Amino acid sequence: MTNGADWQTLPTTTFGDDPALADRLAALVVARVKTATCWAAQHGSDTAIGDQRVCLGGDGTPVAILETTTIVTVSFSDVTQDMATLEGEGDLSLDYWRHVHEAFFKRDGTWSPDMDVVFETFKLVDILDLHFAAEARGQVDAERAAAYAAGYKALESKP
Repeated sequence: MTNGADWQTLPTTTFGDDPALADRLAALVVARVKTATCWAAQHGSDTAIGDQRVCLGGDGTPVAILETTTIVTVSFSDVTQDMATLEGEGDLSLDYWRHVHEAFFKRDGTWSPDMDVVFETFKLVDILDLHFAAEARGQVDAERAAAYAAGYKALESKP
């Protein structure tokens, strides 16, 4: 699945900026809910379409192999509902996406209302940690419940 490459030689990535967030987002990946990510464009990009990398959990454990499928740079304000849904977070709404990403970029020190973000889609190539994957659906359910408890209601109309 890695085109003959030993996954241990692949570059690694961790989503988020703390171990709990990294675990939460990695769970969304292995549950096949999160198929996109973004970062502040000012950080540049070290990935290209077709590149593979290992997604790590919050403790640095390899959990999955991802392959980049698209990369585009857009203004934060131009991120669409479809893009927010691909990120798989919260209640999947654009409102939730904007709220949590603005907070993230403020913590990162890159926030500006007119900032650009690099938006990447990826596919799940392989799951490396089956125990982590077995618990991922529960993480997805917790993600949705927390968004609902915070007042995001987009899921009420979704099956």
